[in-house]
Amino acid sequence: MKITFLGGGNMANALIGGLLNHGFPASEITVIEIDENSRARLEKDYRVCCYAEPESVALQSDVLLLAVKPQQMRTACVSLRKQLKHQLIISIAAGLRLADLSRWLGGYDKLVRAMPNTPALISSGVTGLFALPSVSEAERLGAERVLQAVGSTLWVTDEAQMNAVTAISGSGPAYLFLFIEALQQAAMELGFTERQARQLSIETTLGAAKLAAQSEEPASVLRERVTSKGGTTEAALLKMIEHGFKEGIVAGALAANARGGELGELLGAD
Repeated sequence: MKITFLGGGNMANALIGGLLNHGFPASEITVIEIDENSRARLEKDYRVCCYAEPESVALQSDVLLLAVKPQQMRTACVSLRKQLKHQLIISIAAGLRLADLSRWLGGYDKLVRAMPNTPALISSGVTGLFALPSVSEAERLGAERVLQAVGSTLWVTDEAQMNAVTAISGSGPAYLFLFIEALQQAAMELGFTERQARQLSIETTLGAAKLAAQSEEPASVLRERVTSKGGTTEAALLKMIEHGFKEGIVAGALAANARGGELGELLGAD
């Protein structure tokens, strides 16, 4: 399977590195990147072939992965319109709907929309996927192969759910970083140094996430096991509830989902 990346930014770097770590040959990967320094870095780090423009030779692939910024996607698609040769196209541009991509590509319909998240940079991501009906089962497996190089994948059956994927897993790392930030602040206010606060906060978050991942019990049960009646954990949780901690997270995720729909309308407007 030959793969061409249109755009060589952070997520493209993560995917290329993940593919190579999974034994995918560098000779089967091509990158189209306008920035000369980025091309040089990609060639040096990964030994992949890079082009400055979407030349026909660069597009001789089975999979074309669109990794340019959403605001640049329409221009990029128009430049590709006459050069496509039935390859599968995967878009990782946040917010962009496949109907709009298809229109910009002249009605092309072998399209998959993907929403990876930043832990993909360390091969610990999760990616939501949605495919148009014209995408075959073999092509869906090909999309999985690419995105599973940096973590797990989850298919959705309604493209509107991709906004929800963005709200939960796409934006989710920011929610956890805010939690870590708050926990570190509390630790420093309790007398720990910045380095100590960082260690306690990050390793606690990491350990709790691993425990939740390895347990078959719901998070609510795991939480209850840490919470003794009249104890310190209960005192903390009651205060957090008083300040709207859980409700704030839910409301924030719902706001992100709504904003995703709004951005889709804005980005897809002619």
